[in-house]
Amino acid sequence: MASQLLRLAEESGLSPGESELAVNPFDGLPFSSHYYELLEQRRALPIWAARFIFLEQLESSPSGVVLVSGEPGSGKSTQIPQWCAEFALARGFQKGRVTVTQPYPLAALSLALRVADEMDLTLGHEVGYSIPQEDCTGPHTLLRFCWDRLLLQEVASTRGTGAWDVLVLDEAQERSVASDLLQGLLRDARLGNLPDDPRVVVVTDPAFEPKLQAFWGDPPIVHVPRGPGRCPTPIYRDTVPTDRVKAACQAVLELCRKEAPGDVLVYLPSEEEISLCCEFLSREVGTLAVPGLPPRVLPLHPGHGQAVQAVYEDTDSGARKVVVTHWLADFSFSLPSIRHVIDSGLELRSVYNPQIRAESQMLRPISKCQAEARQVRARGAPPVFLPSGSCLCLYPKSFQELEAPPLPQPRVCEENLSPLLLLLKRRQIAEPGDCHFLDRPAPEALMQALEDLDYLAALDDEGDLSDLGVILSEFPLPPELAKALLASCEFDCVDEMLTLAAMLTAAPGFTRPPLCAEEAALRRALEHADGDHSSLIQVYEAFIQNGADKAWCQTRGLNWAALCQAQKLRGELLELMQRIELPLSQPAFGSEKNRRDLQKALVSGYFLKASGVGPSILPE
Repeated sequence: MASQLLRLAEESGLSPGESELAVNPFDGLPFSSHYYELLEQRRALPIWAARFIFLEQLESSPSGVVLVSGEPGSGKSTQIPQWCAEFALARGFQKGRVTVTQPYPLAALSLALRVADEMDLTLGHEVGYSIPQEDCTGPHTLLRFCWDRLLLQEVASTRGTGAWDVLVLDEAQERSVASDLLQGLLRDARLGNLPDDPRVVVVTDPAFEPKLQAFWGDPPIVHVPRGPGRCPTPIYRDTVPTDRVKAACQAVLELCRKEAPGDVLVYLPSEEEISLCCEFLSREVGTLAVPGLPPRVLPLHPGHGQAVQAVYEDTDSGARKVVVTHWLADFSFSLPSIRHVIDSGLELRSVYNPQIRAESQMLRPISKCQAEARQVRARGAPPVFLPSGSCLCLYPKSFQELEAPPLPQPRVCEENLSPLLLLLKRRQIAEPGDCHFLDRPAPEALMQALEDLDYLAALDDEGDLSDLGVILSEFPLPPELAKALLASCEFDCVDEMLTLAAMLTAAPGFTRPPLCAEEAALRRALEHADGDHSSLIQVYEAFIQNGADKAWCQTRGLNWAALCQAQKLRGELLELMQRIELPLSQPAFGSEKNRRDLQKALVSGYFLKASGVGPSILPE
């Protein structure tokens, strides 16, 4: 086995001069010249020096677990999955699949595209991806990138640990709920006692390494060497600017006027601020007196959908890129040509308060780990190393030292735990409090989540899932919204509730406040007198009636990518309801009866948040 693994590793590292007849072991076809071009770039990555050490540890780990620790941009997310695929191919695993999780769907898509290119394989065949509303895999897929929450749903729906032989949990330091829980479930499963000898690789930032090492019981660790570039010394502002967007834009324009080489990465807290920054810069960069093409301004956030791939395109055009993003690119989306970072030092996160059963937007400082990761971005990555970079922090140094926590906050301590407990109950874990967590949620948060599930009739008298609870766990929705969707079958408003569920789950449909009176008037025409829920339905229906036209959305300040996402999700929900044979209804939006029925369906799921005066609308 070891000799076969070594031979595969050596073959995939050949250059054209070393073997002109080398064939790809995954599809049996000769390697293309493009493969060798990318191979030279891969060999320049810092992680390449740890290649054989990693493969040895993966083969010999007594527990079946290997930790990989390295900085952002070192090549972990692209190279580790390929080496795991080589390992799986050499061992001839029966399940024959390497699954790689990512905390964000867009990161899974982006990595699948890049890795398929590097492996000289066809996306959707040997390499694929699974993200919400899109499954690009096939029967011969060996390497699959997926959103970690989708894998958690798969594990909760099956016995054992799922259909994989090697599992790579990437970006563990992001502390997503799904990643933390998957690690707890896998630790409880004791990999060494499972058939087929599965392997788990946990990839993390060095700052999070000690906690993972203790959690997994001191497994072997592969340390990725630091890159050859040098991080620039951060430049701190004396005070926090009152207008972050304006300060960031001025810093970008100043870099462009200085003609400092390299692309620019701007970190702002929210998607709204990203949009405002991009709009301002797009207007201003065209007026700059700089040689060559004007800079390209590109947003990078989940609401932009698959269009974020533009940040990797046109690398040879000569135009500078200005990428404006937020926490999404703290550890994911490494861009080799970045040499200048402008960091606001803040993030906008949704935090759930179990005492009032409400979620609020919290503007807070990023962690020291995130700040260091952003500074590392200015160093660049192979094959691009430019002589000088910069990192401008739009806050005082004391702000980070006094206000910033050492690590990102675990999301399991900040989210509504009802969906999580619904999955655990489906997994037949009777006492969720006994499950291993990297950081245990507050007991009152667990109790409140169990109470909510009980109020929704998702639990029986024994505390297990009821028949209704099993159906609720099938839907990729919060339990309250899933219950409202099921109630719409009784009140004959399924068509409208499907639309509303999709719009509430997808990214926000409005990108920003109106920019002018004309845009405000067009948006007011989409508002409904009954309130926000009816307005969302009206926006979606107008979007569909206008052929899902992107220009139509832009003139009204609507998020075209988010509305397309809602359209896909609505189709997925409709297909799921048809599969489990739930009754449907004809569209009737706008009638008085439909208005009352929609209210009844919503109250059936959100009765804990209902208040009002006047005649009752609760179903009898």
